[in-house]
Amino acid sequence: MNNNNFRKSGLAIAMATAMVASAGANAAIEVYNEDGTSFSVDGYFNAFYVNRDDKLNDVRNSDVKMGFLPNTIGFNFSKEMGDLTLGGRSSFWSTINDSLQSPTDTAIDVRQLYATVDGSFGQVLIGKDFGLYARSNIFLDEILMGFGSPGAATGVSFGNIRTGYPYPNPSAQITYRTPDMGGLKVAAGIFEPADTTTTFNDDGDIVDQGEQSAPRFEAEATYSADLNGVALTGWVNGRHQSSENTTTEIDSQGLGYGLKAAVAGLSLTASGFTSEGDVPVLISDAPLASEEDADGYLVQGSYTLGANRFVVSYGETDSDQGDFETENTSFAVFHDVNSNFKLVGEYNMFEQTTKSTGADAAEFDTLALGAVITF
Repeated sequence: MNNNNFRKSGLAIAMATAMVASAGANAAIEVYNEDGTSFSVDGYFNAFYVNRDDKLNDVRNSDVKMGFLPNTIGFNFSKEMGDLTLGGRSSFWSTINDSLQSPTDTAIDVRQLYATVDGSFGQVLIGKDFGLYARSNIFLDEILMGFGSPGAATGVSFGNIRTGYPYPNPSAQITYRTPDMGGLKVAAGIFEPADTTTTFNDDGDIVDQGEQSAPRFEAEATYSADLNGVALTGWVNGRHQSSENTTTEIDSQGLGYGLKAAVAGLSLTASGFTSEGDVPVLISDAPLASEEDADGYLVQGSYTLGANRFVVSYGETDSDQGDFETENTSFAVFHDVNSNFKLVGEYNMFEQTTKSTGADAAEFDTLALGAVITF
């Protein structure tokens, strides 16, 4: 039976990739599998004790929060129909960070809701899924299952978003993926474009309506090979879109890239990006006055010894558009109790300055101790 359609896409793959590196593959629970039809469920649950020192404001807080990845439950289906395999995935993402603000009404969002058609030609995905630009940059982050830098909202963890890579927004899309061509895989798709030129007055009324006459285009190529025992994975991805009003045209485009090499228990990863016409956190419907540049990089090393994986991570982002410079350093230990249960310890140091003035905007040291359970 072919279940590749729901294993090729989504953050479930990223989590599986991270777990394979340290503890072996994690499998979903198969609920039904008969006559070429299957249905399975997978889950990801985590919580961290977080002690954060805000050095600029001289404030220290203790919290119980989720890590970089939210708590998630996903549903997958697959049905063989002659030469085609039809599939789909829906995943629900929930925070535990709002337990005092919304005690019985926690925030839930759907980041994946798509169908797939697989055949000898490759795969076509229709629906909502993570984007292709910066996809491997984040999915191959060594601290994906850790905590990372503090985010823009109170209590939210950002991993290395805006300190090495932007976020591959879950977006409405139609995406084609090639079969594996000797280690080379290519994906390309059209996506819902962002309105970056509609402007409003102080009352919220539209002053100048933006127009997006073409979809957003994204693509990624990855290549994997084994060279005398050294496992190599390289990738390049990109995005382009345009939005205009009566006076302004904003072209938003970006290029991401990276290389990961692993031998025995040692893994080294380097990735980066360059972009213009967007704030390098995520692309969204928000007016931009001009096309400004941004770039960033992330370098990481990890070593697996028995049930333990030790990680060192450093990333930077420099953004004219967002008017900030950031750097983020993390030291982490991941201990596999078993293939479905992981303990995490991480120390993170994050700094941000306002680029136009050079003023310090944030300086946080964070200790995060947590547990992750998957099925």
